[in-house]
Amino acid sequence: MSGNQRRRPAIVDGANVAHEEYTEGGCPKVANIVAVREKLIEEGFEPVVIVDAALRHRIDDPDELEGLIQRQEVRQAPAGTDADFFVIATAEEMDAPIISNDAYKPYRRDHPGLDDRRIPLMIINGTVELYDRAQADPEYAPQRQPQGRP
Repeated sequence: MSGNQRRRPAIVDGANVAHEEYTEGGCPKVANIVAVREKLIEEGFEPVVIVDAALRHRIDDPDELEGLIQRQEVRQAPAGTDADFFVIATAEEMDAPIISNDAYKPYRRDHPGLDDRRIPLMIINGTVELYDRAQADPEYAPQRQPQGRP
């Protein structure tokens, strides 16, 4: 991608991603967030990672998370707010996919099309696999392709 081309945004539910693979002690991993950011950049996206304020109290490496926040590689939702709201609102505002395994059930009525916008993932031994609905199901034909894939 040339320097003057703008990357397409992808909104990452950072808390959900952190919980995708746990440490041996059962803590969510900041490495998951870093791995997903790197995968999205590799695929030509500009990741916008949003986490809730409480994650720093549960994550395996709060100092690394704080560094990501300070460098604005991760955005923290204000304390006492629902980070899912910011994930969905930001994705709609930027017309971007959401990288998350959260089904966002409380939001479905007010935000139709979440299933088309959401890209599920797996992290296995640190390797990120993003679900490509169009590749997995050739009969899948959404009204629009927010994933930026054919």
